[in-house]
Amino acid sequence: MRLTVNGLCAALDGTPVLHDVALDVAPGQVVGLVGPNGSGKSTLLRAVYRSLRPLAGVVEVGGADVWRLSSRTAARRTAAVLQDGAGAGGLTVAETVALGRTPHHGVLGRDGESDRRAVAGAVESCGVAPLADRGLSSLSGGERQRVLLARALAQAPELLVLDELTNHLDIRARFELLGLIRNTGVTTLAVLHDLDLAARLCDGLVVLHHGRAVAAGPVLDVLTPDLFHEVFGVRAHAGRHPDGVIRITYGADPLAPA
Repeated sequence: MRLTVNGLCAALDGTPVLHDVALDVAPGQVVGLVGPNGSGKSTLLRAVYRSLRPLAGVVEVGGADVWRLSSRTAARRTAAVLQDGAGAGGLTVAETVALGRTPHHGVLGRDGESDRRAVAGAVESCGVAPLADRGLSSLSGGERQRVLLARALAQAPELLVLDELTNHLDIRARFELLGLIRNTGVTTLAVLHDLDLAARLCDGLVVLHHGRAVAAGPVLDVLTPDLFHEVFGVRAHAGRHPDGVIRITYGADPLAPA
């Protein structure tokens, strides 16, 4: 399902953070949201998953303004996995994943066969079945993030929004987790700190700088030497290698004037 953001403006504690941001994520695409610290990436995600009401602009998922939907309908459409996201204290992995079905429950709040199938599918796809009876607090960082992703997938969302899901993970765990996300086929907007990882695994990028979307599109169209210099303050270029993988190459002295 398509995500469209137009004219988005937002503030935190009265301070403007986002200014007239627009972006478009086509159905099934994985788009990385990148930019320097403080550029507004997490704030934009908060507006998308209805945690922060924007001052102006529209966020649409499947053509519907998310801020005009009921909270329950919005939760069925969009699932969020946040940086260092916490699970409910004392729950097992299986119980944590099952929480993803909450927006689909009726008045009695009971799990049905469709709920059990959705949870089983999410547990299997994220490879956390062997952890089902363990407490969430006993898991490693990579295991924990897999469980939180499984909880989001159990929600059967049409849009995933991910805030630094790979933060603090080792490189293997990062690639495994992003590979899982790509295989879901769910439209995804992900804040990523690691530009190399974003370049390799995303269909496209949106670059935020001082609260504005300064570039958007296919990875190689976005990551130009000028953008590296102007936004990130380094000398670098991105290119597709013979093996088909996009890699970023930094200058001998990345901080030297361009």
